[in-house]
Amino acid sequence: MQNQSFVTEFVFLGISQNPNVQKILFVVFFFLYFAIVGGNTLIVVTILSSPALLGSPMYFFLTFLAFLDECYASVFVPKMIVDFLYERKTISFEGCMIQVFGEHLFSGVELIVLTAMAYDRYVAICKPLHYSSIMNHRFCGILMGVAWTAGFLHSTIQMLFMFHLSFCGPNVIDHFFCDLFPLLELACTDTHIFGFFVVANSGFFCIIIFSWLLVSYGVILFSLRTHSSEGRRKALSTCGSHIAVVVLFFVPCIYTYSRPPSTFSSDKMVAVVYAILTPLFNPLIYTFRNKEVKNAMRKVWKRLVVVSDGK
Repeated sequence: MQNQSFVTEFVFLGISQNPNVQKILFVVFFFLYFAIVGGNTLIVVTILSSPALLGSPMYFFLTFLAFLDECYASVFVPKMIVDFLYERKTISFEGCMIQVFGEHLFSGVELIVLTAMAYDRYVAICKPLHYSSIMNHRFCGILMGVAWTAGFLHSTIQMLFMFHLSFCGPNVIDHFFCDLFPLLELACTDTHIFGFFVVANSGFFCIIIFSWLLVSYGVILFSLRTHSSEGRRKALSTCGSHIAVVVLFFVPCIYTYSRPPSTFSSDKMVAVVYAILTPLFNPLIYTFRNKEVKNAMRKVWKRLVVVSDGK
């Protein structure tokens, strides 16, 4: 049965309470968010405009990854940017729950997409003769369906935890967005069992998937011994980008959600990494290390220039 909550809004302490620092942070994070949206949108438009890339499972997944990064950052970054302009940073109870749901929905989907991308590279490198038959359009569609289903279930479970808690005050969150552990600290009910469930549903799950991905990439790299030097170079370049993105995503997740709640302290810098820097760096990593994407971007840019000149 759902407990009664008397708190109708929460107050964020934010990253800093110094007005001058907040003005600087407003400008910095405004441009960072603009870069996140612009960079990921550019990847999505480039791949969708290039049939040769869109037909490849790797770029099919990369399109979804870029889209997810945009959605993930948009859950709380715009609110955080606006809050820099106000001395008192508030969010409604409903808005807070939406942030929790959105954060875990998109991060849950992204976790499965990164796993699918690792499997795609495994098949391409270790079973190249069977690649087209295994990674067909139907199977890629099934993987995306699994990703969205898993993300929805994960976030729904987190919300069920929240709906069984009672918030009767205080309502001050020492963070810049709503997350599970900061909210557990404010709950009026005993949260030990809920804290254990959060660790199991988020932290332990991240550790398992991250370990599996590391083993998978280890197998891939080991199998490159039989490839030509050119094949090794190309595979290492692609896998290097994937590994960098995986580390950026999973390390902050493990650090944040794998510790016992009793030892938790709001580490805002770690939150900045997974909330802003990860969605920002993902498009940069894939763009700068991938000639096919860069060439496709040049073609899209040339088309835009021709269209603008024609007008």
